[in-house]
Amino acid sequence: MTGEKSCGCSCGGAPALIFACSGAADVGAIADLAARKLSRQGSGKMFCLAGIGGRVPGIVKSTEAAGAILAIDGCPLDCARRTLEQAGIGGFHHLQMQDLGMKKGETPASEAAVATVAERGAALLREELKPKNPR
Repeated sequence: MTGEKSCGCSCGGAPALIFACSGAADVGAIADLAARKLSRQGSGKMFCLAGIGGRVPGIVKSTEAAGAILAIDGCPLDCARRTLEQAGIGGFHHLQMQDLGMKKGETPASEAAVATVAERGAALLREELKPKNPR
């Protein structure tokens, strides 16, 4: 792969992890595809939300050690956010696709929709991984 990647998995040691609801609805498909796109672009690493729900020790420990976490939810049920919270994981960015004007059952999984979600997710991760100025 050529070209520079944005600050993601290898920046500062701990990786940025991305969790998508990946639900059965159109917006779940968009969330999943956007998380995969972010992972391919190097913004972070898509990680297993089912492993969090199942409390798989290695997955939970890796998530707790993440440099940044992004949860992408397709609909207002917020399954990704709730799964992380129920596992005791906090301090993550939450991207709710309805806030981007995407509604369950009304938003086809188009390249444009995936790009919109991926761009917003990348911006959230860049902000989180930006070096902090000590005061």
